[in-house]
This record gives sequence, C-alpha cells and structure tokens, in this order.
Amino acid sequence: MQGTTLLQSRSDRAKAAAALMLGWVALLWALEAIDAATGALDTFGLSPREVGELRDVLPMAFLHHGFDHVASNSVPLLILGFLAALSGVRRFVAVAFTIMLVGGLGVWLTAPDHSNTAGASGVVFGLFGYLLVRGFIDRKPVDIAVGVAVAAIYGSLLWGVLPTNPAISWQGHLFGLMGGVLAAFLFRRRAQRRSLPPLNG
Repeated sequence: MQGTTLLQSRSDRAKAAAALMLGWVALLWALEAIDAATGALDTFGLSPREVGELRDVLPMAFLHHGFDHVASNSVPLLILGFLAALSGVRRFVAVAFTIMLVGGLGVWLTAPDHSNTAGASGVVFGLFGYLLVRGFIDRKPVDIAVGVAVAAIYGSLLWGVLPTNPAISWQGHLFGLMGGVLAAFLFRRRAQRRSLPPLNG
C-alpha cells in the first residue's frame, strides 16, 4: 500500500511539473506574440544601472527579442525546468525566483551601457547550475545522477558564460548560473536523522 502511495505521489509531482513548465513556455510564446503585434513589451527589457529599471529585473526573464530567440530557449527551459520541478513546485518557484533575481541584478550591474537585455536564457543557465550541484548538496544519489546526465547533455552551455558574442548577454548567463548554484545551497533538503535506540553502558 505504501509503495502504491509513493508511486501516486511521484506521478502527481510529475504531472504538476509538466503542467507548470508547459504553461511557462506557453506564456513566453504568448508574450512574444503580443510584443510582435504591438511592440509594447520591449520596454520591459532591462537597461543597466538606471534605478527605474530595477522594476524590470524579473519581467526581463519572460520577454524575448523575436520568435527565434524564444524558440532557442523553449526546449532547454522545458526540460531543465521539468527536472527541477520534480522535487516540488514550491521549492522550484523559490529556486526560479532566486535565479531571476540574481541574474537580473547581475545584468543590471554589468551589462554594457545603452543595452536592452531580455530572455529566459539566464533562467536556463540557472536551472542547469542548480541541477548540476543539487544532488551533491542534498546527498541524493538520484539527483547526482540527474546532474551528471544534465552535464553530459547540456555541458556545452558553459561556453555561453564567456564574452564571445556581443549580441548575447553572457552576463545574464553567468549570473543566472551563479543564481542556480546559490539556490541549490539556499533550498537544500535537510538530511533526516534516524533516531537511534538508547545504548546501555
């Protein structure tokens, strides 16, 4: 009976994670469609070192510069987000918020003057970093295996933190990655200690 309950719990978490990430990616495409039709959302991209732009630290992660841009982020966001959200939606939301906050503030501090940064790639890099180290921090073999698989499949992402292309926000990638690693520490699962029977000396 306990095994059946455990399977149902895992199934419920997988469904919740899938629904969350499909909804998130659908929202990104809907926002880009609105922007393409109206041009009204580009203003919510993040310009650096202007105090008024701090309000765009979080919204910038939901906006993109064209459909090619949102398409390039959709699949890795969907996959990495799903894997991260399997451990619980509430924990995932806290992790994603941390990634967006750290990544956005990093862009605000370090991006080139007169630039306008937007896109979910910082979140993608953050989730990559989070999944990479989470298992080692939580000391969970399954999550370590997930991290190794993620490294094998998406390890080339790490080149994106280098300033090799002026059209790409390496700052968003780098600080997003840092936000993901930080989130793994902030929201690590505490190991449950088993109570031991008293010993007679």
